[in-house]
Amino acid sequence: MTDSTLDLLVLTFNCAAKLVNVPEFARHLRTALEREAADLPEVVVLSLQEVAPLSYAFIGDYFLKQYFERFGEALNLAASLHLQTGNHQDASATSSTSSLPLVHTSPSNGGRNHFTLIRALNVGYTAIMLFARHPDRLTNIQAAEVGFGVAEMGNKGAVGLRALYEAGNGESTELTFVSTHLAAMEWNLPRRNANWGAIMRGLTFEDPEEVLSRMRRDAASRSQSRSLSSSSEEGDASEQARLLREEHHEQDLRLQQHFHNLSVFKPSSHLFVAGDLNYRISTTSPTPYSAFPNLDPGSENYYTNFLHLDQLTRERLAGRTLHGLSESPVTFPPTYKYVVDSKAPPAGDGDDGDGEEEEEEEVKWVFAPHRYPGWTDRILFLELPPWVDAKMRVRAYDALPVMRTSDHRPVFLRVDVPLVSPADLAPPAAVRESAAGAGSASPGASNGVDPRVRLPVEIDPEAWERRAAGRKREIAAGWTMFLGSTRQGALILGTLLAATAGGYWLFRSSS
Repeated sequence: MTDSTLDLLVLTFNCAAKLVNVPEFARHLRTALEREAADLPEVVVLSLQEVAPLSYAFIGDYFLKQYFERFGEALNLAASLHLQTGNHQDASATSSTSSLPLVHTSPSNGGRNHFTLIRALNVGYTAIMLFARHPDRLTNIQAAEVGFGVAEMGNKGAVGLRALYEAGNGESTELTFVSTHLAAMEWNLPRRNANWGAIMRGLTFEDPEEVLSRMRRDAASRSQSRSLSSSSEEGDASEQARLLREEHHEQDLRLQQHFHNLSVFKPSSHLFVAGDLNYRISTTSPTPYSAFPNLDPGSENYYTNFLHLDQLTRERLAGRTLHGLSESPVTFPPTYKYVVDSKAPPAGDGDDGDGEEEEEEEVKWVFAPHRYPGWTDRILFLELPPWVDAKMRVRAYDALPVMRTSDHRPVFLRVDVPLVSPADLAPPAAVRESAAGAGSASPGASNGVDPRVRLPVEIDPEAWERRAAGRKREIAAGWTMFLGSTRQGALILGTLLAATAGGYWLFRSSS
Protein backbone atom coordinates (compact mmCIF):
# COMPACT_ATOMS: atom_id res chain seq x y z
CA MET A 1 0.00 0.00 0.00
CA THR A 2 1.29 3.46 -0.89
CA ASP A 3 2.62 5.88 1.72
CA SER A 4 1.82 8.90 -0.46
CA THR A 5 -0.77 11.36 0.85
CA LEU A 6 -2.77 14.38 -0.25
CA ASP A 7 -2.46 17.50 1.91
CA LEU A 8 -6.07 18.67 2.35
CA LEU A 9 -7.60 21.64 4.15
CA VAL A 10 -11.36 21.70 4.81
CA LEU A 11 -12.93 24.76 6.43
CA THR A 12 -16.54 25.38 7.41
CA PHE A 13 -17.99 28.81 8.16
CA ASN A 14 -21.48 30.20 8.71
CA CYS A 15 -21.22 33.60 7.05
CA ALA A 16 -24.40 35.06 8.62
CA ALA A 17 -25.52 36.21 5.13
CA LYS A 18 -22.84 38.93 5.06
CA LEU A 19 -19.92 39.72 2.79
CA VAL A 20 -16.76 38.41 4.40
CA ASN A 21 -14.07 40.95 5.26
CA VAL A 22 -11.17 39.83 3.06
CA PRO A 23 -8.17 41.04 5.14
CA GLU A 24 -9.68 39.81 8.41
CA PHE A 25 -10.62 36.41 7.03
CA ALA A 26 -7.23 36.06 5.32
CA ARG A 27 -5.39 36.73 8.59
CA HIS A 28 -7.33 33.99 10.34
CA LEU A 29 -7.13 31.62 7.39
CA ARG A 30 -3.37 32.07 7.43
CA THR A 31 -3.45 30.43 10.88
CA ALA A 32 -5.04 27.34 9.37
CA LEU A 33 -2.44 27.25 6.60
CA GLU A 34 0.44 27.40 9.09
CA ARG A 35 -0.77 24.87 11.65
CA GLU A 36 1.44 21.76 11.64
CA ALA A 37 2.56 22.47 8.07
CA ALA A 38 5.40 24.24 6.30
CA ASP A 39 3.86 24.28 2.85
CA LEU A 40 0.46 25.11 1.42
CA PRO A 41 -2.18 22.37 1.16
CA GLU A 42 -2.72 20.84 -2.25
CA VAL A 43 -6.53 21.05 -2.09
CA VAL A 44 -8.74 23.45 -0.13
CA VAL A 45 -12.49 23.02 0.38
CA LEU A 46 -14.68 25.76 1.85
CA SER A 47 -18.06 24.74 3.26
CA LEU A 48 -20.19 27.88 3.60
CA GLN A 49 -23.58 28.33 5.23
CA GLU A 50 -25.80 31.41 5.02
CA VAL A 51 -23.43 32.47 2.29
CA ALA A 52 -25.59 35.45 1.24
CA PRO A 53 -29.02 36.98 1.94
CA LEU A 54 -31.70 34.41 1.25
CA SER A 55 -33.12 36.17 -1.81
CA TYR A 56 -29.65 36.32 -3.40
CA ALA A 57 -28.93 32.71 -2.46
CA PHE A 58 -32.21 31.47 -3.94
CA ILE A 59 -31.70 33.33 -7.22
CA GLY A 60 -28.00 32.43 -7.36
CA ASP A 61 -25.62 33.03 -10.28
CA TYR A 62 -24.84 36.76 -10.64
CA PHE A 63 -26.09 37.61 -7.15
CA LEU A 64 -23.58 35.26 -5.49
CA LYS A 65 -20.54 36.24 -7.54
CA GLN A 66 -19.23 38.91 -5.18
CA TYR A 67 -19.68 36.63 -2.16
CA PHE A 68 -17.67 33.83 -3.77
CA GLU A 69 -15.02 36.23 -5.07
CA ARG A 70 -14.13 37.44 -1.60
CA PHE A 71 -13.36 33.96 -0.36
CA GLY A 72 -11.08 33.36 -3.33
CA GLU A 73 -9.30 36.64 -2.64
CA ALA A 74 -8.94 35.83 1.06
CA LEU A 75 -7.52 32.36 0.39
CA ASN A 76 -4.89 33.64 -2.03
CA LEU A 77 -4.02 36.55 0.26
CA ALA A 78 -3.61 34.14 3.18
CA ALA A 79 -1.35 31.95 1.04
CA SER A 80 0.80 34.96 0.13
CA LEU A 81 1.09 36.04 3.76
CA HIS A 82 2.04 32.50 4.73
CA LEU A 83 4.74 32.23 2.09
CA GLN A 84 6.16 35.65 2.98
CA THR A 85 6.93 34.50 6.53
CA GLY A 86 9.28 31.67 5.58
CA ASN A 87 11.45 30.17 2.89
CA HIS A 88 8.65 28.10 1.39
CA GLN A 89 8.70 27.28 -2.27
CA ASP A 90 5.27 27.44 -3.85
CA ALA A 91 5.07 24.56 -6.27
CA SER A 92 2.07 26.14 -7.95
CA ALA A 93 4.32 28.86 -9.35
CA THR A 94 5.42 26.47 -12.06
CA SER A 95 1.90 25.41 -12.95
CA SER A 96 0.87 26.31 -16.48
CA THR A 97 -2.80 26.62 -15.55
CA SER A 98 -4.56 29.92 -14.97
CA SER A 99 -7.15 30.77 -12.35
CA LEU A 100 -10.81 31.08 -13.13
CA PRO A 101 -12.27 34.58 -13.56
CA LEU A 102 -14.30 34.17 -10.37
CA VAL A 103 -11.20 34.49 -8.19
CA HIS A 104 -9.39 37.83 -8.31
CA THR A 105 -5.76 38.29 -7.36
CA SER A 106 -5.17 40.35 -4.25
CA PRO A 107 -2.90 43.38 -4.75
CA SER A 108 -0.47 41.98 -2.16
CA ASN A 109 -0.31 38.67 -3.98
CA GLY A 110 2.38 39.74 -6.41
CA GLY A 111 0.06 39.23 -9.38
CA ARG A 112 -0.19 35.45 -8.97
CA ASN A 113 -2.85 33.19 -7.52
CA HIS A 114 -1.62 30.29 -5.43
CA PHE A 115 -4.98 28.51 -5.64
CA THR A 116 -7.36 28.07 -8.54
CA LEU A 117 -11.08 27.74 -8.08
CA ILE A 118 -12.23 24.43 -9.53
CA ARG A 119 -15.93 24.70 -8.79
CA ALA A 120 -18.31 26.79 -6.69
CA LEU A 121 -21.83 25.51 -6.15
CA ASN A 122 -24.73 26.32 -3.88
CA VAL A 123 -28.12 25.02 -2.90
CA GLY A 124 -29.88 28.02 -1.40
CA TYR A 125 -28.08 29.21 1.72
CA THR A 126 -25.41 26.46 1.58
CA ALA A 127 -22.39 26.56 -0.72
CA ILE A 128 -19.17 24.71 -1.40
CA MET A 129 -15.97 25.95 -3.04
CA LEU A 130 -13.21 23.64 -4.26
CA PHE A 131 -9.70 25.05 -4.80
CA ALA A 132 -6.46 23.39 -5.90
CA ARG A 133 -2.83 24.40 -6.39
CA HIS A 134 -2.62 22.15 -9.45
CA PRO A 135 -6.10 22.24 -11.00
CA ASP A 136 -5.18 19.79 -13.75
CA ARG A 137 -4.85 17.07 -11.10
CA LEU A 138 -8.57 17.15 -10.28
CA THR A 139 -10.69 15.44 -12.91
CA ASN A 140 -14.11 13.82 -13.31
CA ILE A 141 -15.84 16.55 -11.31
CA GLN A 142 -19.38 15.62 -10.26
CA ALA A 143 -21.93 17.64 -8.28
CA ALA A 144 -24.97 16.84 -6.17
CA GLU A 145 -27.50 18.83 -4.19
CA VAL A 146 -30.54 18.33 -2.00
CA GLY A 147 -32.87 20.73 -0.25
CA PHE A 148 -34.71 19.83 2.94
CA GLY A 149 -35.94 23.23 4.06
CA VAL A 150 -39.45 24.63 3.62
CA ALA A 151 -41.13 22.85 0.67
CA GLU A 152 -37.80 21.07 0.01
CA MET A 153 -36.11 24.38 -0.80
CA GLY A 154 -32.53 25.24 0.08
CA ASN A 155 -32.95 27.43 3.14
CA LYS A 156 -31.60 24.23 4.67
CA GLY A 157 -29.84 21.70 2.49
CA ALA A 158 -26.62 20.09 1.34
CA VAL A 159 -24.38 20.35 -1.69
CA GLY A 160 -21.62 17.96 -2.72
CA LEU A 161 -18.63 17.73 -5.04
CA ARG A 162 -16.78 14.61 -6.11
CA ALA A 163 -13.48 14.47 -8.00
CA LEU A 164 -10.63 12.15 -8.88
CA TYR A 165 -7.27 13.47 -7.69
CA GLU A 166 -4.33 12.29 -9.79
CA ALA A 167 -0.90 12.91 -8.27
CA GLY A 168 2.12 13.62 -10.40
CA ASN A 169 3.61 10.20 -9.58
CA GLY A 170 0.75 8.33 -11.22
CA GLU A 171 -1.16 7.58 -8.02
CA SER A 172 -4.78 8.64 -7.65
CA THR A 173 -7.64 8.71 -5.18
CA GLU A 174 -11.29 9.73 -5.26
CA LEU A 175 -12.66 12.47 -2.99
CA THR A 176 -16.24 13.34 -2.00
CA PHE A 177 -17.02 16.55 -0.13
CA VAL A 178 -20.39 17.47 1.40
CA SER A 179 -21.30 20.92 2.70
CA THR A 180 -24.50 21.10 4.72
CA HIS A 181 -26.65 23.17 7.06
CA LEU A 182 -29.01 21.19 9.29
CA ALA A 183 -32.10 22.28 11.23
CA ALA A 184 -31.58 24.91 13.92
CA MET A 185 -32.94 25.31 17.47
CA GLU A 186 -32.19 23.22 20.54
CA TRP A 187 -35.39 21.18 20.42
CA ASN A 188 -34.99 20.18 16.77
CA LEU A 189 -32.71 17.20 17.41
CA PRO A 190 -34.97 14.64 15.64
CA ARG A 191 -35.22 16.95 12.65
CA ARG A 192 -31.44 17.28 12.42
CA ASN A 193 -31.16 13.50 12.31
CA ALA A 194 -33.89 13.45 9.65
CA ASN A 195 -31.95 16.04 7.63
CA TRP A 196 -28.95 13.72 7.61
CA GLY A 197 -31.25 10.95 6.44
CA ALA A 198 -32.36 13.21 3.58
CA ILE A 199 -28.71 13.67 2.61
CA MET A 200 -28.10 9.93 2.53
CA ARG A 201 -31.24 9.33 0.45
CA GLY A 202 -31.25 12.34 -1.84
CA LEU A 203 -27.72 13.70 -2.31
CA THR A 204 -26.90 11.67 -5.41
CA PHE A 205 -24.19 12.39 -7.99
CA GLU A 206 -26.26 10.93 -10.82
CA ASP A 207 -29.99 10.84 -11.51
CA PRO A 208 -31.33 7.57 -10.00
CA GLU A 209 -34.17 7.57 -12.53
CA GLU A 210 -31.67 7.39 -15.39
CA VAL A 211 -29.97 4.44 -13.71
CA LEU A 212 -33.33 2.70 -13.36
CA SER A 213 -34.20 3.41 -17.00
CA ARG A 214 -30.93 1.88 -18.21
CA MET A 215 -31.46 -1.20 -16.08
CA ARG A 216 -35.03 -1.60 -17.33
CA ARG A 217 -33.81 -1.48 -20.92
CA ASP A 218 -31.11 -4.05 -20.17
CA ALA A 219 -33.61 -6.29 -18.39
CA ALA A 220 -36.05 -6.07 -21.30
CA SER A 221 -33.29 -6.99 -23.74
CA ARG A 222 -32.25 -10.01 -21.66
CA SER A 223 -35.87 -11.07 -21.23
CA GLN A 224 -36.39 -11.01 -24.98
CA SER A 225 -33.27 -13.10 -25.53
CA ARG A 226 -34.38 -15.58 -22.87
CA SER A 227 -37.84 -15.90 -24.45
CA LEU A 228 -36.32 -16.72 -27.84
CA SER A 229 -34.05 -19.30 -26.23
CA SER A 230 -36.80 -20.94 -24.16
CA SER A 231 -39.13 -21.19 -27.17
CA SER A 232 -36.60 -23.35 -28.99
CA GLU A 233 -35.78 -25.55 -26.01
CA GLU A 234 -37.96 -27.69 -23.83
CA GLY A 235 -37.11 -27.43 -20.17
CA ASP A 236 -38.47 -28.12 -16.75
CA ALA A 237 -40.78 -25.34 -15.52
CA SER A 238 -39.27 -25.39 -12.04
CA GLU A 239 -35.78 -24.98 -13.49
CA GLN A 240 -36.89 -21.97 -15.51
CA ALA A 241 -38.49 -20.47 -12.40
CA ARG A 242 -35.24 -20.96 -10.49
CA LEU A 243 -33.23 -19.27 -13.23
CA LEU A 244 -35.71 -16.41 -13.28
CA ARG A 245 -35.38 -15.90 -9.51
CA GLU A 246 -31.60 -15.90 -9.78
CA GLU A 247 -31.75 -13.34 -12.56
CA HIS A 248 -34.03 -11.08 -10.52
CA HIS A 249 -31.66 -11.40 -7.56
CA GLU A 250 -28.70 -10.44 -9.73
CA GLN A 251 -30.62 -7.46 -11.09
CA ASP A 252 -31.39 -6.32 -7.55
CA LEU A 253 -27.71 -6.59 -6.57
CA ARG A 254 -26.66 -4.62 -9.65
CA LEU A 255 -29.22 -1.91 -8.86
CA GLN A 256 -27.99 -1.65 -5.28
CA GLN A 257 -24.40 -1.35 -6.52
CA HIS A 258 -25.33 1.39 -9.00
CA PHE A 259 -27.22 3.32 -6.32
CA HIS A 260 -24.33 2.86 -3.89
CA ASN A 261 -21.91 4.36 -6.42
CA LEU A 262 -23.99 7.50 -6.91
CA SER A 263 -24.56 8.03 -3.17
CA VAL A 264 -22.38 9.99 -0.72
CA PHE A 265 -21.03 6.62 0.45
CA LYS A 266 -19.51 5.59 -2.87
CA PRO A 267 -17.34 2.59 -1.89
CA SER A 268 -14.30 3.74 -3.88
CA SER A 269 -14.21 7.30 -2.52
CA HIS A 270 -13.04 9.16 0.56
CA LEU A 271 -15.81 11.21 2.22
CA PHE A 272 -15.69 14.50 4.14
CA VAL A 273 -18.80 16.15 5.63
CA ALA A 274 -18.54 19.73 6.88
CA GLY A 275 -21.01 22.38 7.89
CA ASP A 276 -23.20 24.03 10.46
CA LEU A 277 -24.64 20.77 11.77
CA ASN A 278 -26.48 22.68 14.52
CA TYR A 279 -26.15 19.96 17.18
CA ARG A 280 -26.32 21.56 20.62
CA ILE A 281 -25.69 20.65 24.27
CA SER A 282 -29.34 20.85 25.33
CA THR A 283 -32.82 20.27 23.92
CA THR A 284 -34.20 23.37 25.68
CA SER A 285 -33.27 27.04 25.66
CA PRO A 286 -31.27 28.37 28.62
CA THR A 287 -32.81 30.16 31.57
CA PRO A 288 -31.33 33.32 33.11
CA TYR A 289 -29.71 31.08 35.74
CA SER A 290 -28.23 28.47 33.39
CA ALA A 291 -24.51 27.74 33.57
CA PHE A 292 -22.63 28.61 30.39
CA PRO A 293 -19.28 27.25 29.21
CA ASN A 294 -16.37 29.64 29.62
CA LEU A 295 -12.70 29.81 28.66
CA ASP A 296 -11.27 29.83 32.19
CA PRO A 297 -9.37 26.54 32.79
CA GLY A 298 -9.75 27.00 36.54
CA SER A 299 -13.54 27.30 36.42
CA GLU A 300 -15.96 24.44 37.01
CA ASN A 301 -17.73 25.71 33.88
CA TYR A 302 -14.66 25.42 31.67
CA TYR A 303 -15.93 24.45 28.23
CA THR A 304 -14.33 20.98 28.23
CA ASN A 305 -16.69 20.04 31.08
CA PHE A 306 -19.65 20.47 28.70
CA LEU A 307 -18.40 18.26 25.87
CA HIS A 308 -20.15 15.18 27.27
CA LEU A 309 -23.47 16.95 26.56
CA ASP A 310 -22.72 17.31 22.85
CA GLN A 311 -25.66 15.96 20.86
CA LEU A 312 -23.67 15.12 17.75
CA THR A 313 -21.25 12.78 19.49
CA ARG A 314 -24.06 11.03 21.35
CA GLU A 315 -26.30 10.64 18.30
CA ARG A 316 -23.41 9.55 16.06
CA LEU A 317 -22.21 6.86 18.45
CA ALA A 318 -25.81 5.64 18.82
CA GLY A 319 -26.05 5.21 15.04
CA ARG A 320 -28.75 7.85 14.55
CA THR A 321 -26.74 10.35 12.49
CA LEU A 322 -23.52 10.75 10.46
CA HIS A 323 -23.41 6.99 10.02
CA GLY A 324 -19.94 5.49 9.88
CA LEU A 325 -18.15 8.85 10.07
CA SER A 326 -15.31 9.75 12.41
CA GLU A 327 -14.26 13.01 14.02
CA SER A 328 -10.96 14.10 15.44
CA PRO A 329 -11.19 15.01 19.17
CA VAL A 330 -12.81 18.40 19.77
CA THR A 331 -10.43 20.56 21.80
CA PHE A 332 -11.68 24.02 20.83
CA PRO A 333 -14.32 26.21 22.53
CA PRO A 334 -17.96 26.32 21.40
CA THR A 335 -18.35 27.80 17.93
CA TYR A 336 -21.83 29.36 18.40
CA LYS A 337 -23.53 31.71 19.37
CA TYR A 338 -21.41 34.87 19.72
CA VAL A 339 -22.40 38.50 20.12
CA VAL A 340 -19.66 40.88 19.04
CA ASP A 341 -19.12 43.87 21.33
CA SER A 342 -20.65 46.85 19.53
CA LYS A 343 -18.01 49.14 21.07
CA ALA A 344 -15.20 47.32 19.32
CA PRO A 345 -13.71 49.27 16.40
CA PRO A 346 -14.68 47.99 12.94
CA ALA A 347 -12.21 46.02 10.88
CA GLY A 348 -10.30 47.81 8.15
CA ASP A 349 -11.12 47.33 4.49
CA GLY A 350 -7.60 46.61 3.29
CA ASP A 351 -3.91 46.66 4.05
CA ASP A 352 -1.81 49.72 4.80
CA GLY A 353 -0.54 50.03 1.25
CA ASP A 354 2.90 48.48 1.69
CA GLY A 355 1.80 44.87 1.34
CA GLU A 356 1.97 44.21 5.07
CA GLU A 357 -1.08 43.07 6.99
CA GLU A 358 -2.62 45.68 9.22
CA GLU A 359 -2.69 45.14 12.95
CA GLU A 360 -6.08 44.66 14.54
CA GLU A 361 -7.03 44.19 18.13
CA GLU A 362 -8.85 41.03 19.15
CA VAL A 363 -12.60 41.03 18.59
CA LYS A 364 -14.49 41.44 21.85
CA TRP A 365 -17.43 39.11 22.31
CA VAL A 366 -19.84 37.44 24.71
CA PHE A 367 -22.01 34.36 24.34
CA ALA A 368 -25.61 35.15 23.37
CA PRO A 369 -27.77 34.71 26.50
CA HIS A 370 -30.74 33.12 24.69
CA ARG A 371 -28.81 30.17 23.20
CA TYR A 372 -26.64 27.57 24.89
CA PRO A 373 -23.12 27.81 23.45
CA GLY A 374 -22.48 24.72 21.37
CA TRP A 375 -20.17 23.03 18.92
CA THR A 376 -22.46 23.47 15.94
CA ASP A 377 -19.75 23.75 13.28
CA ARG A 378 -18.01 20.44 12.62
CA ILE A 379 -16.02 18.46 10.07
CA LEU A 380 -16.19 14.67 9.92
CA PHE A 381 -14.70 12.07 7.61
CA LEU A 382 -15.02 8.44 6.65
CA GLU A 383 -11.97 6.67 8.03
CA LEU A 384 -10.21 4.19 5.79
CA PRO A 385 -11.64 0.66 6.01
CA PRO A 386 -9.87 -2.27 7.69
CA TRP A 387 -8.99 -3.89 4.36
CA VAL A 388 -6.71 -0.91 3.59
CA ASP A 389 -3.40 -0.62 5.44
CA ALA A 390 -3.53 3.16 5.90
CA LYS A 391 -5.28 5.79 8.02
CA MET A 392 -6.10 9.48 7.85
CA ARG A 393 -3.47 11.59 9.58
CA VAL A 394 -5.08 14.65 11.13
CA ARG A 395 -2.59 17.49 11.52
CA ALA A 396 -4.99 19.98 13.08
CA TYR A 397 -8.69 20.29 13.93
CA ASP A 398 -9.46 23.65 15.46
CA ALA A 399 -11.61 26.77 15.44
CA LEU A 400 -10.47 30.15 14.17
CA PRO A 401 -11.06 33.33 16.19
CA VAL A 402 -14.39 35.14 16.33
CA MET A 403 -15.01 37.45 13.37
CA ARG A 404 -17.04 40.63 13.31
CA THR A 405 -19.31 39.51 10.50
CA SER A 406 -20.70 36.31 12.04
CA ASP A 407 -22.03 34.75 15.23
CA HIS A 408 -20.15 31.52 14.39
CA ARG A 409 -16.46 30.70 14.54
CA PRO A 410 -14.94 29.02 11.47
CA VAL A 411 -13.63 25.49 11.99
CA PHE A 412 -10.89 23.85 9.93
CA LEU A 413 -9.44 20.39 9.44
CA ARG A 414 -5.93 19.88 8.07
CA VAL A 415 -5.44 16.24 7.14
CA ASP A 416 -3.16 14.00 5.10
CA VAL A 417 -5.36 11.76 2.94
CA PRO A 418 -3.72 8.49 1.81
CA LEU A 419 -3.57 8.18 -1.97
CA VAL A 420 -5.45 4.90 -2.12
CA SER A 421 -6.75 4.05 -5.57
CA PRO A 422 -10.52 3.69 -6.03
CA ALA A 423 -10.09 -0.02 -6.78
CA ASP A 424 -8.21 -0.62 -3.52
CA LEU A 425 -10.60 1.51 -1.46
CA ALA A 426 -13.70 -0.39 -2.60
CA PRO A 427 -14.65 -3.46 -0.52
CA PRO A 428 -13.20 -6.77 -1.77
CA ALA A 429 -15.66 -9.42 -2.92
CA ALA A 430 -15.05 -11.47 0.23
CA VAL A 431 -16.05 -8.52 2.44
CA ARG A 432 -19.25 -7.91 0.47
CA GLU A 433 -20.19 -11.59 0.60
CA SER A 434 -19.50 -11.74 4.33
CA ALA A 435 -21.69 -8.70 4.99
CA ALA A 436 -24.47 -10.15 2.85
CA GLY A 437 -24.25 -13.47 4.68
CA ALA A 438 -24.42 -11.78 8.10
CA GLY A 439 -27.89 -10.40 7.45
CA SER A 440 -30.11 -8.73 4.93
CA ALA A 441 -28.18 -7.42 1.96
CA SER A 442 -30.62 -4.58 1.44
CA PRO A 443 -29.94 -1.00 2.56
CA GLY A 444 -31.33 -0.08 5.95
CA ALA A 445 -30.11 -3.28 7.58
CA SER A 446 -26.58 -1.94 8.07
CA ASN A 447 -26.15 -1.64 11.84
CA GLY A 448 -22.44 -1.81 12.53
CA VAL A 449 -21.57 -2.36 8.86
CA ASP A 450 -19.20 -0.01 7.05
CA PRO A 451 -21.34 2.24 4.79
CA ARG A 452 -18.92 1.43 1.98
CA VAL A 453 -20.21 -2.13 2.19
CA ARG A 454 -23.92 -1.48 2.70
CA LEU A 455 -25.93 1.74 2.55
CA PRO A 456 -27.61 2.76 5.82
CA VAL A 457 -30.80 3.80 3.95
CA GLU A 458 -32.50 3.34 0.60
CA ILE A 459 -31.71 5.84 -2.17
CA ASP A 460 -34.65 8.00 -3.27
CA PRO A 461 -35.22 7.26 -6.99
CA GLU A 462 -37.00 10.62 -7.40
CA ALA A 463 -34.23 12.66 -5.77
CA TRP A 464 -33.37 14.72 -8.84
CA GLU A 465 -37.01 15.30 -9.73
CA ARG A 466 -37.69 16.58 -6.22
CA ARG A 467 -34.66 18.86 -6.39
CA ALA A 468 -35.74 20.29 -9.76
CA ALA A 469 -39.16 21.12 -8.32
CA GLY A 470 -37.57 22.68 -5.24
CA ARG A 471 -35.27 24.77 -7.44
CA LYS A 472 -38.25 26.24 -9.30
CA ARG A 473 -39.81 27.23 -5.98
CA GLU A 474 -36.50 28.80 -4.89
CA ILE A 475 -36.31 31.00 -7.98
CA ALA A 476 -39.90 32.17 -7.53
CA ALA A 477 -39.40 32.83 -3.81
CA GLY A 478 -36.03 34.49 -4.39
CA TRP A 479 -37.32 37.01 -6.91
CA THR A 480 -40.38 37.72 -4.76
CA MET A 481 -38.18 38.47 -1.74
CA PHE A 482 -35.72 40.46 -3.84
CA LEU A 483 -38.38 42.70 -5.38
CA GLY A 484 -40.27 43.14 -2.13
CA SER A 485 -37.53 43.52 0.48
CA THR A 486 -34.44 45.08 -1.13
CA ARG A 487 -33.65 48.58 -2.33
CA GLN A 488 -32.55 47.29 -5.73
CA GLY A 489 -35.74 45.27 -6.04
CA ALA A 490 -37.91 48.24 -5.11
CA LEU A 491 -36.12 50.32 -7.75
CA ILE A 492 -36.71 47.66 -10.42
CA LEU A 493 -40.33 47.24 -9.39
CA GLY A 494 -40.89 51.00 -9.35
CA THR A 495 -39.33 51.35 -12.79
CA LEU A 496 -41.55 48.61 -14.19
CA LEU A 497 -44.67 50.18 -12.70
CA ALA A 498 -43.71 53.61 -14.03
CA ALA A 499 -43.03 52.17 -17.50
CA THR A 500 -46.34 50.32 -17.44
CA ALA A 501 -48.24 53.43 -16.36
CA GLY A 502 -46.47 55.52 -19.01
CA GLY A 503 -47.23 53.01 -21.72
CA TYR A 504 -50.87 52.86 -20.70
CA TRP A 505 -51.11 56.69 -20.74
CA LEU A 506 -49.56 56.87 -24.23
CA PHE A 507 -51.97 54.20 -25.44
CA ARG A 508 -54.98 56.11 -24.08
CA SER A 509 -53.68 59.40 -25.50
CA SER A 510 -53.31 57.97 -28.99
CA SER A 511 -56.72 56.28 -29.04
